[in-house]
Amino acid sequence: MIFTSSWAGIAASLLLSAQWTTAAPTSEVDRDLLTSRQTDGFHWVSTWTSMPQLVEQNNMPPSQFVSGGVFKDATLRQTFHLSIGAERLRIQISNTFGGSDLPITAASIALAAGNTAGVAGIDTASLKPLTFNNGQASITIARGQVAYTDPIDFTVGGQTNIAVSLYSQKGQSGNSITGHPGSRTTSWMQTGNRVSAATLSGSNTKHWYFVSAVETWKPTNHSAFVILGDSITDGRGSTDDGNNRWPDLLIDRLAKNGITHIGVNNQAAGGNTVLSGGLGPTLLSRYKRDALQVAGVKYVMIFEGVNDIGGGGTDSGSQNGIATRLQSAYQQIVRDCKAAGLKTIGATITQFSGSGQSYSNPTREQTRVKVNDWILNSGTFDATVDFAKLIGDPSQRSQLARQYDGGDHLHPNVAGFQAMADGFPLEFFKITNRTAFFM
Repeated sequence: MIFTSSWAGIAASLLLSAQWTTAAPTSEVDRDLLTSRQTDGFHWVSTWTSMPQLVEQNNMPPSQFVSGGVFKDATLRQTFHLSIGAERLRIQISNTFGGSDLPITAASIALAAGNTAGVAGIDTASLKPLTFNNGQASITIARGQVAYTDPIDFTVGGQTNIAVSLYSQKGQSGNSITGHPGSRTTSWMQTGNRVSAATLSGSNTKHWYFVSAVETWKPTNHSAFVILGDSITDGRGSTDDGNNRWPDLLIDRLAKNGITHIGVNNQAAGGNTVLSGGLGPTLLSRYKRDALQVAGVKYVMIFEGVNDIGGGGTDSGSQNGIATRLQSAYQQIVRDCKAAGLKTIGATITQFSGSGQSYSNPTREQTRVKVNDWILNSGTFDATVDFAKLIGDPSQRSQLARQYDGGDHLHPNVAGFQAMADGFPLEFFKITNRTAFFM
């Protein structure tokens, strides 16, 4: 692989003046972000994120928790796997796609029991209430907005699973709510205010709702790495409650290499596209919110495009158009990242050919190869990683290697995710002005 760097060094203040997409933070949050960047030697850094999207009806909470209001008189407990540790943190709650105001009556944070993802229990010795607006127990988040909890002293190490519990007395009216269906992590819910309960015994579902980020107050030598992607990054093919998506495995590799100052943030969603269609907002419509606006961001990765190619027509005209528009989209995103002083890395689109895979088609494969050649050789990105080479079959380059195929010839299995994490160039996080890395 060849790694290059060509920094513009534009002032970070441009980040705050950029035109954000729908549901940017309120003016109070904007001022808070500005203040945090100007505070002596410290700033907010995202240690965990989940791409907000409109929850499809088949991914709503169980029926008893939508009657008369979503989570009406109910507690929702969710676990989140932090990438870097914290001494002080805050939680971002999103009502970006809500059809009505989101009332939160009470909230708490604790360590997940056994430091395990997807559990209903907590370590009660670590339990603390979460507050809003300088000490208020409750908050109503306006439709289309996000809100933060008050910062709280809460010491945790990297790769810790925390549990956040939310109780809503009124519930959210209507059936349009914000969440992240592809959590692959169990969330628990029970009637009544149970935010301080040692465990919940109600229903569960493998979706996240409302919580969109966990941020930690860190010295300015700490920063965030954002991965923009689709289901492969979101973890399709990983183990439920296993925290073994490829970004999770990269977190572990970073820690083992002593790199504990970079928060890894998964901003991917299953079925997502770069250009049009797909599930959730397209990458072109969300990258400012999901990358440039992430607290403490310094590094941005684009690993997306397979659903555009696979969902497009199989005639050469359609595929040529998709290739051209993908390249233009990547250039636009990278241009805006560089204007904000961020470093970018592009990943090649991995294979999708094989019997029974609906994307499989020779013309689409030609587009994948064409786009990948452009990603690697156009010089658009500051660095590249050839995921297709890492997990592809060397004797059949249009297919995933058998040992890495999750079974549908599109999504890698956990072994494939491990190969991707192991092959990610850690040198990317050392790129500075006028430097180049070769591998």
